[in-house]
Amino acid sequence: MRLVRRLDGELGAQWARVRGRLREEVGEVEYRTWLKQMTLSEVDEDEVTIILPTRFLRDWVRSHYGDRIRSLWGAENPRIRRVALRIGASMPEGLAGEVSPAAASSALSATPAAAPVAPAANGHDPASPLLEARSDARTDLVRTEFAGTVDPRFTFATFVVGKPNEFAYACARRVAESDRAQPGFNPLFLYGGVGLGKTHLMHAIAWAIRERSPKRVVAYMSAERFMYRFISAIRSQNTVEFKEQLRSVDVLMVDDLQFLIGKDNTQEEFFHTFNALVDAGKQIVVSADKSPSDLSELDARLRTRLGCGMVADIHATTYELRIGILQAKAALAGMIVPQKVMEFLAHKITTNVRELEGALNRVVAHGQLVGRPITLESTQEVLHDVLRAQDRRVTIEEIQKRVAEHYNIRLTDMSSARRARAVARPRQVAMYLAKQLTSRSLPEIGRKFGNRDHTTVMHACSRIADLMQRDAAFAEDVELLRRMLES
Repeated sequence: MRLVRRLDGELGAQWARVRGRLREEVGEVEYRTWLKQMTLSEVDEDEVTIILPTRFLRDWVRSHYGDRIRSLWGAENPRIRRVALRIGASMPEGLAGEVSPAAASSALSATPAAAPVAPAANGHDPASPLLEARSDARTDLVRTEFAGTVDPRFTFATFVVGKPNEFAYACARRVAESDRAQPGFNPLFLYGGVGLGKTHLMHAIAWAIRERSPKRVVAYMSAERFMYRFISAIRSQNTVEFKEQLRSVDVLMVDDLQFLIGKDNTQEEFFHTFNALVDAGKQIVVSADKSPSDLSELDARLRTRLGCGMVADIHATTYELRIGILQAKAALAGMIVPQKVMEFLAHKITTNVRELEGALNRVVAHGQLVGRPITLESTQEVLHDVLRAQDRRVTIEEIQKRVAEHYNIRLTDMSSARRARAVARPRQVAMYLAKQLTSRSLPEIGRKFGNRDHTTVMHACSRIADLMQRDAAFAEDVELLRRMLES
């Protein structure tokens, strides 16, 4: 196999842009689950070779993303007409620079590993699976196969408590400070919108348990990772080993449970794992974007069991809480930010704590890099795109309603299975506008349209964009809808 020797040049830049576009289109969580382990191996005339570590992952990427990867490569480099996906050991993501033959050989023969992360100041290694170091082989397998990376920044000490999240915070502390599963708190179910702190609390619980009870085995993973490991076990005929490994933990933490909607077999396995752990007195902590009763498409038995413990809601942030978060982040990073700037950000960015923190980081970085003081004027200049997006923020539900009214179809047709052109075309227009006017990922948009696959949304966006180029009247119609929604 002939390796690409310089990925920091033109090919490296093309590969980085391809990966970046994929990450934007499918969303961060799905990208990490299925696409992050791709490695550019060889470029030979009109063919690109990409390496994936397992047969299952290669087959999944080929069937779900193969055409899109080939299309993105063709857009970056017209000479590329074919993309070959092969099995091999992945090198670190985004590998760049000149690779020596010895280093390349070593990288290809080594076991894939996550990109190294510097240890945090408190001594935790964020790249290490959060599992107690039992010496038996089963726990070693759990450590390597099931533990997710827990971020050392997300502790109880760095979580800003306010009225919208104080109950969820108190429940999380109760679970973390107990030496065993607590009656009435098993499972602990945390739910709330995107970017409100669910994952922060999950990580904080994991760190606190590790510090308080080092001998307890804690396994943290996303629902997507649970599904991926379960499917891999089926493919490799190791389902018994999968069950034994997962049920040997003391605390099981599963993030973003709503991802299991539509995955009936994975739901069934999670239900049995849930029952086995609860019956054994083991603690379960789960998060989702809705309460158990609102996850109507989950299996009824699973919804009932999830709701039998402690259910804690994390509400949307208040102005006071957003100010507190900004002050805490600035103090933690040693940033000096004028109070008026913080008040401006807290007023303007109201829905997502991640966006709020990102805006603060951009403002501070701009001031440091250009050597100017942070002012209200510079903040508005640096964040013009974010502020514009906040000003015109619309929901997918609003888009569906307005498009259905415009084309005189029923709102239920947006999520129905009907394929008649009179229904399918407006549905595609709504998907296109949802991608243009919201920050939702393709999988999230697909779920709003009757749990459709992200590739369906991708096709709809591409189809509408193509029609708008070829049909001026249709383009005017779509632009009219866009202006109506933005206003």
